Amino acid sequence: MREKSLSQWQNPMGILLGVLVLGSIWGMSEATIGGGLHAAGFPYRSGLLAGIGIGIMGAALIIYKRPAMLLGIGSVAVLVKLLAVPILGVPIMCKANSSIAVLLEALALTIVGIMLVRQMDKNVYRRMGCGALAATLGAISFFFIGMQVAPCNYLLGFKGNLGGFLVSEGLVWAAFSAILLPAGYLVGVKLKRKTLPWLVRRMPLYYATSVSIIAFCWGISAVTISWGL
Repeated sequence: MREKSLSQWQNPMGILLGVLVLGSIWGMSEATIGGGLHAAGFPYRSGLLAGIGIGIMGAALIIYKRPAMLLGIGSVAVLVKLLAVPILGVPIMCKANSSIAVLLEALALTIVGIMLVRQMDKNVYRRMGCGALAATLGAISFFFIGMQVAPCNYLLGFKGNLGGFLVSEGLVWAAFSAILLPAGYLVGVKLKRKTLPWLVRRMPLYYATSVSIIAFCWGISAVTISWGL
Protein backbone atom coordinates (compact mmCIF):
# COMPACT_ATOMS: atom_id res chain seq x y z
CA MET A 1 0.00 0.00 0.00
CA ARG A 2 2.82 2.39 0.85
CA GLU A 3 4.51 1.82 -2.53
CA LYS A 4 1.19 2.29 -4.30
CA SER A 5 0.63 5.54 -2.43
CA LEU A 6 4.12 6.71 -3.25
CA SER A 7 3.61 6.13 -6.98
CA GLN A 8 0.32 8.00 -6.93
CA TRP A 9 1.78 11.29 -5.74
CA GLN A 10 4.88 10.90 -7.91
CA ASN A 11 3.02 10.23 -11.15
CA PRO A 12 2.66 13.12 -13.66
CA MET A 13 -0.61 14.37 -12.16
CA GLY A 14 0.81 14.19 -8.65
CA ILE A 15 3.92 16.10 -9.68
CA LEU A 16 1.83 18.76 -11.44
CA LEU A 17 -0.29 19.20 -8.32
CA GLY A 18 2.88 19.44 -6.24
CA VAL A 19 4.27 22.15 -8.49
CA LEU A 20 1.03 24.13 -8.36
CA VAL A 21 0.54 23.75 -4.61
CA LEU A 22 4.11 24.53 -3.56
CA GLY A 23 4.52 27.29 -6.14
CA SER A 24 1.28 28.90 -4.96
CA ILE A 25 2.43 28.75 -1.33
CA TRP A 26 5.75 30.34 -2.28
CA GLY A 27 3.99 33.04 -4.28
CA MET A 28 1.64 33.75 -1.38
CA SER A 29 4.60 34.12 0.96
CA GLU A 30 6.12 36.66 -1.42
CA ALA A 31 2.88 38.63 -1.55
CA THR A 32 1.88 38.47 2.12
CA ILE A 33 5.06 38.09 4.15
CA GLY A 34 7.06 40.13 1.65
CA GLY A 35 4.46 42.89 1.61
CA GLY A 36 4.22 42.94 5.39
CA LEU A 37 7.98 43.06 5.84
CA HIS A 38 8.25 45.86 3.29
CA ALA A 39 5.60 47.87 5.11
CA ALA A 40 7.41 47.27 8.40
CA GLY A 41 10.77 48.30 6.95
CA PHE A 42 12.42 44.98 7.83
CA PRO A 43 16.02 45.31 6.61
CA TYR A 44 16.57 41.65 5.69
CA ARG A 45 13.34 41.14 3.75
CA SER A 46 14.96 39.80 0.57
CA GLY A 47 17.12 37.37 2.55
CA LEU A 48 14.17 36.01 4.53
CA LEU A 49 12.04 35.65 1.38
CA ALA A 50 14.90 33.84 -0.36
CA GLY A 51 15.16 31.48 2.61
CA ILE A 52 11.43 30.79 2.61
CA GLY A 53 11.56 29.95 -1.09
CA ILE A 54 14.56 27.68 -0.60
CA GLY A 55 12.78 26.01 2.31
CA ILE A 56 9.65 25.32 0.26
CA MET A 57 11.78 23.84 -2.49
CA GLY A 58 13.64 21.78 0.10
CA ALA A 59 10.32 20.17 1.04
CA ALA A 60 9.71 19.43 -2.65
CA LEU A 61 13.11 17.76 -2.97
CA ILE A 62 12.53 15.26 -0.18
CA ILE A 63 8.93 14.52 -1.24
CA TYR A 64 9.50 14.08 -4.98
CA LYS A 65 13.27 13.66 -5.48
CA ARG A 66 12.97 15.54 -8.80
CA PRO A 67 15.13 18.68 -8.78
CA ALA A 68 13.89 19.76 -12.22
CA MET A 69 10.40 20.41 -10.85
CA LEU A 70 11.80 23.29 -8.77
CA LEU A 71 11.83 25.48 -11.88
CA GLY A 72 8.11 24.84 -12.23
CA ILE A 73 7.53 25.76 -8.59
CA GLY A 74 9.46 29.00 -9.05
CA SER A 75 7.51 29.80 -12.23
CA VAL A 76 4.17 29.40 -10.43
CA ALA A 77 5.42 31.66 -7.62
CA VAL A 78 6.29 34.31 -10.21
CA LEU A 79 2.81 34.08 -11.74
CA VAL A 80 1.32 34.77 -8.30
CA LYS A 81 3.60 37.80 -7.91
CA LEU A 82 2.53 39.06 -11.34
CA LEU A 83 -1.07 39.35 -10.15
CA ALA A 84 0.03 42.87 -9.24
CA VAL A 85 0.11 43.78 -12.93
CA PRO A 86 -3.65 43.41 -13.62
CA ILE A 87 -4.77 44.18 -10.05
CA LEU A 88 -2.77 47.38 -9.53
CA GLY A 89 -2.26 48.28 -13.17
CA VAL A 90 1.51 48.53 -12.74
CA PRO A 91 3.99 47.84 -15.57
CA ILE A 92 5.33 44.31 -15.61
CA MET A 93 8.86 45.70 -15.23
CA CYS A 94 7.96 46.81 -11.71
CA LYS A 95 8.00 43.14 -10.76
CA ALA A 96 10.88 42.15 -13.01
CA ASN A 97 13.71 42.11 -10.48
CA SER A 98 11.84 40.26 -7.73
CA SER A 99 10.54 37.75 -10.28
CA ILE A 100 14.03 37.22 -11.66
CA ALA A 101 15.30 36.63 -8.12
CA VAL A 102 12.68 33.91 -7.55
CA LEU A 103 13.51 32.15 -10.82
CA LEU A 104 17.25 32.31 -10.16
CA GLU A 105 16.79 30.86 -6.67
CA ALA A 106 14.81 28.01 -8.24
CA LEU A 107 17.46 27.47 -10.91
CA ALA A 108 20.27 27.57 -8.36
CA LEU A 109 18.66 24.96 -6.10
CA THR A 110 17.82 22.85 -9.16
CA ILE A 111 21.52 22.74 -10.03
CA VAL A 112 22.56 22.06 -6.44
CA GLY A 113 19.83 19.43 -6.12
CA ILE A 114 20.91 17.60 -9.27
CA MET A 115 24.47 17.43 -7.98
CA LEU A 116 23.90 16.94 -4.27
CA VAL A 117 20.37 15.63 -3.60
CA ARG A 118 21.77 12.38 -2.17
CA GLN A 119 24.10 14.35 0.09
CA MET A 120 21.13 16.19 1.59
CA ASP A 121 19.82 12.91 2.97
CA LYS A 122 22.94 12.31 5.07
CA ASN A 123 22.79 15.00 7.76
CA VAL A 124 21.50 18.45 8.62
CA TYR A 125 24.88 20.10 8.10
CA ARG A 126 24.98 19.07 4.46
CA ARG A 127 21.46 20.38 4.01
CA MET A 128 22.54 23.67 5.55
CA GLY A 129 25.49 23.79 3.17
CA CYS A 130 23.27 23.09 0.17
CA GLY A 131 20.88 25.85 1.20
CA ALA A 132 23.69 28.35 1.63
CA LEU A 133 25.30 27.32 -1.66
CA ALA A 134 22.05 27.67 -3.63
CA ALA A 135 21.34 31.09 -2.13
CA THR A 136 24.87 32.28 -2.90
CA LEU A 137 24.62 31.09 -6.51
CA GLY A 138 21.26 32.81 -6.78
CA ALA A 139 22.67 36.05 -5.37
CA ILE A 140 25.63 36.05 -7.78
CA SER A 141 23.36 35.36 -10.74
CA PHE A 142 20.93 38.05 -9.64
CA PHE A 143 23.72 40.61 -9.34
CA PHE A 144 24.68 40.22 -12.99
CA ILE A 145 21.25 39.59 -14.52
CA GLY A 146 19.24 42.01 -12.39
CA MET A 147 21.82 44.72 -13.04
CA GLN A 148 21.07 44.40 -16.76
CA VAL A 149 17.31 43.83 -16.79
CA ALA A 150 15.71 46.28 -14.35
CA PRO A 151 18.22 47.61 -11.82
CA CYS A 152 16.73 49.57 -8.95
CA ASN A 153 18.64 52.38 -7.26
CA TYR A 154 19.69 50.07 -4.44
CA LEU A 155 21.14 47.50 -6.80
CA LEU A 156 22.85 50.19 -8.89
CA GLY A 157 24.65 51.27 -5.73
CA PHE A 158 26.66 48.02 -6.02
CA LYS A 159 27.48 48.41 -9.72
CA GLY A 160 30.88 46.85 -10.36
CA ASN A 161 31.08 45.71 -6.73
CA LEU A 162 30.04 42.06 -6.55
CA GLY A 163 31.93 41.59 -3.29
CA GLY A 164 30.02 44.40 -1.62
CA PHE A 165 26.70 42.97 -2.81
CA LEU A 166 27.57 39.53 -1.49
CA VAL A 167 28.53 40.93 1.89
CA SER A 168 25.39 43.08 2.15
CA GLU A 169 22.88 40.69 0.56
CA GLY A 170 24.43 37.36 -0.42
CA LEU A 171 25.49 36.44 3.12
CA VAL A 172 22.02 37.23 4.44
CA TRP A 173 20.39 35.11 1.72
CA ALA A 174 22.80 32.28 2.53
CA ALA A 175 22.21 32.50 6.29
CA PHE A 176 18.42 32.34 6.03
CA SER A 177 18.59 29.57 3.43
CA ALA A 178 21.01 27.52 5.54
CA ILE A 179 18.38 27.55 8.29
CA LEU A 180 15.20 27.24 6.25
CA LEU A 181 16.22 24.54 3.75
CA PRO A 182 16.66 21.98 6.58
CA ALA A 183 13.39 23.22 8.10
CA GLY A 184 11.58 22.72 4.79
CA TYR A 185 13.25 19.34 4.39
CA LEU A 186 11.92 18.29 7.81
CA VAL A 187 8.40 19.40 6.86
CA GLY A 188 8.74 17.39 3.65
CA VAL A 189 9.76 14.29 5.61
CA LYS A 190 6.68 14.58 7.83
CA LEU A 191 4.38 15.06 4.84
CA LYS A 192 5.93 12.16 2.94
CA ARG A 193 5.71 9.73 5.84
CA LYS A 194 2.21 10.46 7.10
CA THR A 195 0.05 13.09 5.42
CA LEU A 196 0.55 12.28 1.72
CA PRO A 197 0.11 8.48 2.05
CA TRP A 198 -3.08 9.11 4.03
CA LEU A 199 -4.41 11.58 1.45
CA VAL A 200 -3.67 9.51 -1.65
CA ARG A 201 -5.60 6.59 -0.21
CA ARG A 202 -8.53 9.01 -0.43
CA MET A 203 -7.94 10.42 -3.91
CA PRO A 204 -11.01 12.71 -4.09
CA LEU A 205 -9.87 14.31 -0.82
CA TYR A 206 -6.30 14.54 -2.14
CA TYR A 207 -7.42 16.44 -5.24
CA ALA A 208 -9.87 18.60 -3.31
CA THR A 209 -7.23 19.53 -0.74
CA SER A 210 -4.71 20.43 -3.45
CA VAL A 211 -7.18 22.59 -5.38
CA SER A 212 -8.34 24.28 -2.15
CA ILE A 213 -4.78 25.18 -1.17
CA ILE A 214 -4.06 26.59 -4.63
CA ALA A 215 -7.27 28.65 -4.66
CA PHE A 216 -6.66 29.90 -1.11
CA CYS A 217 -3.09 30.99 -1.87
CA TRP A 218 -4.06 32.84 -5.04
CA GLY A 219 -7.07 34.46 -3.34
CA ILE A 220 -5.11 35.66 -0.32
CA SER A 221 -2.33 36.91 -2.57
CA ALA A 222 -4.79 38.85 -4.73
CA VAL A 223 -6.38 40.48 -1.66
CA THR A 224 -3.00 41.36 -0.16
CA ILE A 225 -1.77 42.84 -3.43
CA SER A 226 -4.98 44.87 -3.78
CA TRP A 227 -4.21 46.43 -0.41
CA GLY A 228 -0.98 47.74 -1.88
CA LEU A 229 1.39 45.71 0.30
